[in-house]
Amino acid sequence: MSTTGLEVFDRTLQITHIWLDEIMETVGPDRNVAWHALGAVLRSLRDRLPPELAAHLAAQLPLLVRGTYYDRYRPGHVAHKVHSEHEFLHFRRPARDHPFERREAVAIDCRADLAAHHRK
Repeated sequence: MSTTGLEVFDRTLQITHIWLDEIMETVGPDRNVAWHALGAVLRSLRDRLPPELAAHLAAQLPLLVRGTYYDRYRPGHVAHKVHSEHEFLHFRRPARDHPFERREAVAIDCRADLAAHHRK
């Protein structure tokens, strides 16, 4: 029996909950924090990718997550070009002085692990 009445919605909710549960293992038990951390990491990554790659990444995301990924997207504006995962993580690290920024930095590491896990 479908929870929402549409298989596509049930599937995106299921995948999103799995991702949030995995992020919550790192950032703590608050699902809202996990959701905001996921969105912040994805938007930060999106803004540093060329539009073609940003769209390619979006196509691989669950439908629900894709919505937060594209939130406030300006395709003509690239904040800072990043050429490697190391450079992306290094770019985010200086902001760890603020408690939320520390959680975001931990979430970045967690999200990178999550992405590697689900690519297998």
